[in-house]
Amino acid sequence: MQPLMPIDHGLSNMSDIAFRTALVIYILAWALSFTYYVKRHIALSYDQRLQRQRELVAVGAENSSTGTTAVLPADPEQDPLPENAEEILAQKRASASKFGGMTQTVVWLGIIVHVTAAVLRGLAAHRVPLGNLYEYVLVITAFAMVATALVVQRKEWRVLWPWMLTPIIGLLFFGGTKLYAATAPVVPALRSYWLPVHVTTVSGGAAIGIFSGIASILYLLRKWQPKGQEKDGFFGALVRPLPSTQTLDNLAYRSAVVTLPVLGLGILLGAIWANTAWGRPWGWDPKETVSFITWVLYAAYLHARATVSWRGVHAACINVLALAVMIFNLFFINMVVSGLHSYAGLN
Repeated sequence: MQPLMPIDHGLSNMSDIAFRTALVIYILAWALSFTYYVKRHIALSYDQRLQRQRELVAVGAENSSTGTTAVLPADPEQDPLPENAEEILAQKRASASKFGGMTQTVVWLGIIVHVTAAVLRGLAAHRVPLGNLYEYVLVITAFAMVATALVVQRKEWRVLWPWMLTPIIGLLFFGGTKLYAATAPVVPALRSYWLPVHVTTVSGGAAIGIFSGIASILYLLRKWQPKGQEKDGFFGALVRPLPSTQTLDNLAYRSAVVTLPVLGLGILLGAIWANTAWGRPWGWDPKETVSFITWVLYAAYLHARATVSWRGVHAACINVLALAVMIFNLFFINMVVSGLHSYAGLN
């Protein structure tokens, strides 16, 4: 058992300030990413309109060369585009790209402050900051942001940021208000070197799983509104900037390929710790059970993704279900259900 050391309240206060600062930076990043998303939508809409006008001109030129008369289909946009439409399109794309770059920069700034908050919390408590649910949310969201920032490097993938930042901001806000716990020593059961080994591994797997699940949600949206065939109205505008179904499916799949073994390793390490602490590796405790169900669902998703008859919507739905069960495990099991892991939400 690790010896108790006095809490450094100065570092603890600095951690709290860094946490709030990171949340504000992420909100700014969300605003920039939303602006980028809207500008990307406008540029794509203008591009589609330009392509449509080219098709109409081509049909007209063909009819003129053959001497036939045909009624051209009506352009959904009543006013024709100006002669410098190509230049205008380039300007719209450049404007969108500028906000995309600003989003990426601000996100990395937020990540630096976010990670600093977690490190200061650990230094203040003289332990790994995973002793309660507030700290777990702090760490898992940091992992999720780092993983997403590393993946979303290509400019066309930056449209994913509003979708990723929204749940992260929600988790951080909920963690900082409803789950917040002052820096304090952990309960005796958690004073073990297995705490950082087990919980850090599970956190890493869950963080990547969050990205995978969101990618599958976006895949289902894009499947409903195929690229270049978006319907008019709110939902068409919402989906238009998203990458293709193939891109989103690959992102979800590649992330889940990492999630499955990392999460499985975390569960295995937890079983080893349980055998040391409680004299048995597995006892079907509520958290153990739901964690295992989550892992099985990720395995089922990968199997469905590799099966031709299940590939596509069916597999994506399984991945979304895995994400839902993981969130259920994070909040409901930790906060409502009583079990051997109930102390995870307490100091």
